[in-house]
Amino acid sequence: MPRAWPGWLGAWLCLCSAVHGLRIQQYLYFQVLSPGDIRYIFSATPARDFGGVFNTRYEQIYLVPTDPPEACGALNNGVFVEGQIALVERGGCSFLSKTRIVQEHGGRAVIIADNAYDNDSSYIEMIQDGNSRTAEIPALFLLGRDGYMIRRSLEQHGLPWAVISIPVNVTSIPTYELMQPPWTFW
Repeated sequence: MPRAWPGWLGAWLCLCSAVHGLRIQQYLYFQVLSPGDIRYIFSATPARDFGGVFNTRYEQIYLVPTDPPEACGALNNGVFVEGQIALVERGGCSFLSKTRIVQEHGGRAVIIADNAYDNDSSYIEMIQDGNSRTAEIPALFLLGRDGYMIRRSLEQHGLPWAVISIPVNVTSIPTYELMQPPWTFW
């Protein structure tokens, strides 16, 4: 015999489904493995209506900041993006355009950091740009402060990329071991 839902839960679910635009925020987590000064677990949100999903877990893959940072045209470091994950800065063109540029350069995914470097709490919903184009690779939105701190660490160490693990299942990590960035609250 199927188990019945509590009355309040069924009513809440009906209310939620009746309200347009109300959805639970989904997060995908990744961990920077190197450089060590930013060895934290970061949260990002997937694009709402374009891009692929992570079907593979990458234990170690490069996170390559693009040149130029906005990735609205040809990449000067496209050869380094190929087969890796690109770190792109918001602005200059649509989220979908950035994703397609990275895809055209052979990137496996794109992480788009907010260009507001002081943003440490507001995720932006990345949506299609109103045309029929699409992208196959995963696209994630990262808080501006997180993107800034990753780029700053790479510049300080003179490194062309970070080494990350993505996605990370945070439910399997004890709370005291989560290592979230000290400037961000989950």
